[in-house]
Parts: sequence; structure tokens; C-alpha cells
Amino acid sequence: MKTYKEQLDFNRIPQHIAIIMDGNGRWAKAQGMQRSMGHQAGVATVEKITAEAVRLGVKYLTLYTFSTENWNRPADEVATLMGLILSELKSELFEKNNVRFRLIGDFDRLPADVKKAIRDLEEFTKDFDSMTVVIALSYSSRWEITETAKKLALAAKEGKLNPEDITEDTISQNLNTAFMPDPELLIRTGGEIRLSNYLMWQCSYSELYFCDTFWPDFDEECLSKAIYDYQQRERRFGKTSEQVAKP
Repeated sequence: MKTYKEQLDFNRIPQHIAIIMDGNGRWAKAQGMQRSMGHQAGVATVEKITAEAVRLGVKYLTLYTFSTENWNRPADEVATLMGLILSELKSELFEKNNVRFRLIGDFDRLPADVKKAIRDLEEFTKDFDSMTVVIALSYSSRWEITETAKKLALAAKEGKLNPEDITEDTISQNLNTAFMPDPELLIRTGGEIRLSNYLMWQCSYSELYFCDTFWPDFDEECLSKAIYDYQQRERRFGKTSEQVAKP
């Protein structure tokens, strides 16, 4: 029997995949480990999936790493997560895969050492062009849309923007994600079926894929399975099947 990767149409690989990497803590609990061990195992999966996404021809991979709501978790877990993020912001993964690094999220809330590591890595990888890995860190859609509304309101107040001229494109161009296309495919691991305040504007017409696999167990074949499922769908964007079929 063919693997899912062998069944893929490489002319229809989604150019932007967004992932909610869920299940680290539950995976660790099932193994009789502390939650921090699940997060460490999740980092290894990030490395595997990043390399595989490059091989498949994906151009943007956006990973939900830490939400604005996650600041409400126990202080020791937040500290562990920040320390883990800092330790893993290394150039080797990006350099060997020719991958650019970008951040979306509330940068101001991050610890100073994490901020510096992020800026250094963004600068180091700015010319890498096989793929862009985007880390959503201290991020939520409601935060992002609220900040965009403030920005547009200020521009209107200063006379730089006529409110009547605001369109969907105006909003998209002022979001954190303005530098990349909207995701064609959103994957959530871990069995939960919700968006959790992630890329809600950008995923209006994304294909959604949910699986029960915890993130530490999500491997290359799991990624191919999600893409294969995506390729079986008809993307209509509000049109009829007949309209989509027309050349």
C-alpha cells in the first residue's frame, strides 16, 4: 500500500500551512512525565516537520507556539516555556534548511533575552529563501485585530486615512501577517476541534484538518496525510462547483 506521501500531487502542495501544535502536556502525562518534557519533545517535532515541509515545497509554515492567553498559565510553566523557546532559537535548523525565521505576536511582552534572540535570528536568516517559518509567540487573533483597529483609527484621526476607504485589503495589509499569504491549510493536533484564537481573519477560507495525534507524535507521514486530505477537497470560496470547474 502506498504511503500518503507517495500519493501526493506535488503540483498542489499548499504554499502556506498553519499548525496548532497541541498535546505536548497530555503526551507527557500519558508517558508519566512532567509537562516540560512534552514541550521538549514537541521541539524535536518542530525540527522534523520544518525539514519535511521544505522537502515538500511548502513556502510558509506558521506554528502556534504561545498564545496571549498562555501568559495565564502557572508561572513556572511559563518560565519553562520561555527558557525552552530561547534555547531552541538557534541558527542551525534554519541555516541547514535555508529557512527564514519570522515572528508574529505581542513582541513587547516577551523577556528581553528572548527579544534579542528573535531579532538576531530574523537578521541572520533574512536572505534564506527555501521557506519561511513563522512563530506565533504571545499571539492571538483578537489581540492582532484590536491592534490593527487602533492603528487604522489613529491614521484616520490624523487625517492620513479616510474611513470610507477602509477595505478588507486595508485590514489584511495592516495585520502582523501582512508579509505572507493566508494559509490554505490549517492543521490542529491533539484531538481538540477549535481555532483557539489563531489566525481567525487569515483562516476564513482555509481548509481545516484536525487529528487526534499529540504533537510530539506528529511525524512526516502525518503531515503528508493532512496534505493528502486537503488535496481531496474542492475549494469553492463561495462559488458553485460548476463555477470552479470552468477554466
